[in-house]
Amino acid sequence: MTKNNQAFKQALKIGRPPNIKKLFPNSNALIVSGKFIDRALIKKGKAIALAANGRSYFIIKGVLQAAQKANAAVILEIAKSEGGINGYCAVNFWNLARIVDFLCNQLNITVPVAIHADHYKIKTAKDIEEAKNQIPSLFDAGITSMANDASFLPEDKNLNANILLSSYIPSWAGFETEVGEIKGAAGLSTVEDSLFLTAGLNAYNIFPDWLALNNGTVHGIEESGGGIQVELTKKIHRTLAPYTISGAQHGTSGNSLALLKKITEQTKTTKANVATALQMISWGVKTTDTGNAVLDDNGDFIKVKGLGVSQEVWEEMQIYALNHNLKAGDLKKSNLAFENRLMSQSKKIKERMAKGVEEFAYNLIKNIFNSENTAPLVYESIIEADSYSAKPKGEKIENKKDWTPEKIIFKASLLKTSKDDETGDFDD
Repeated sequence: MTKNNQAFKQALKIGRPPNIKKLFPNSNALIVSGKFIDRALIKKGKAIALAANGRSYFIIKGVLQAAQKANAAVILEIAKSEGGINGYCAVNFWNLARIVDFLCNQLNITVPVAIHADHYKIKTAKDIEEAKNQIPSLFDAGITSMANDASFLPEDKNLNANILLSSYIPSWAGFETEVGEIKGAAGLSTVEDSLFLTAGLNAYNIFPDWLALNNGTVHGIEESGGGIQVELTKKIHRTLAPYTISGAQHGTSGNSLALLKKITEQTKTTKANVATALQMISWGVKTTDTGNAVLDDNGDFIKVKGLGVSQEVWEEMQIYALNHNLKAGDLKKSNLAFENRLMSQSKKIKERMAKGVEEFAYNLIKNIFNSENTAPLVYESIIEADSYSAKPKGEKIENKKDWTPEKIIFKASLLKTSKDDETGDFDD
C-alpha cells in the first residue's frame, strides 16, 4: 500500500462527519466537511477548489472523474433554485450526497469531496422560519457545507439572518455567507459592507469559511464582456485579512480564463462555483474555451454534432423550450422534465456527456485553479486534527457590545450600498 493510499484509508476512518457515517456506514467515499477543503487550498497557496453545481448525474460523474485524475479535492453543490423545494433539477439538496456517494464507490474515487448546499436564499421572514426546519433536513440528507445567502436583504437584516440561522448549521460543517447579490456590474460589493457582515458575525463567535461577493460576475451566460473585477476583490480580501476568511468566487462561467487565473493567483479565494459552463458542455452545446455558450443569429444555442446529448433528445428539448417560452439562458429549467429522457439514452451517449464535463473540469482544476494534488493535503489535515471537524480559522476580535441589535441597525444605516437594481439572474 502506497503512502497516499494509507493516508486515504486513515482519513476515511476519521474524517467522515457523523451524518455521512450514518447514511453510508459501509462506504469508501471520502465525503468531508467543506472546512477541510478550504484549509487544504490555503495550505497549497494560490489555489482554488472547483465547486461544481451538479445539475445532473452526468455533470457529477464528469467532475468526480476529473478530480480523481488531478488528485484534487473538490466540492459538489446544488443551489436552492436548482435543487430546493421548487428546484428545476432532479438533483436536489436531499439526494446529492447519495448520488455522489454512489459514484465515488462505483468509480473508485478516493479524492475528498464536500457536499455543499449553495445559495440557500433568505429573502423574507417566512424563509427564515422555513429554514429552521429545512436546514437540519439538509444535513440529515448528507450536506457537509452550506452557503447561507441573505444578500438580497438590507445589510442589517443580512447580518441578523446569518446570526440567527448559524445555530442550525453544525459547527463541523463548512459555512459560506454572501454580501451583494451576484448580478454583474449592478450593486457591487464594497469594502464597507463586506467588513460590516464579517465583523458583525465575528462579534457573535461566527467564523465563516468563505465570503461570496458581487465582484462583477453574473449567473448564467456572460454577456457583458466585463466579468470579474480582480482589483475590487483584492482590496476587499486585504481588508478582511484579520478575520482569516477565504473568498468564494461565484459566476465563473464565461469569464476569461486569464481573469480566473488572476483570481487564483492574486486573491484569497479558495472556492469557485462553476454551473452554466458544465451544463452547456454536458449537452454538447457550442462554447468558447471559457464554457460560455455561442449563440446563433437568432440567439439560440448551436448543437455540436457528436457531442453531448443525442440529436433526437436535443430536438425534443428545443420543442419543449418553444412550448414553455424558454429562451436560451432559461433552457436550464428543462433539467427536471428531461431527467428520465436523458438517463434513457444509450451508454455511449451518456458517457460522452460525462466525458465532455471531465475534460473541461480537468483543465480548470489543473491549469486555472491550481488545485491539482490537493487531495493529500486534505488527508493530512484530517489526520492532524484527528477529527471530522476542523478548528475555526479565525478568532474573536470584535466586542459583542458593539454589535447589539440597535447598533447593527445604526451601523448599517451608514453604509452606502445599492439594492435598487433587481435586474439579472442571480438565483443560482
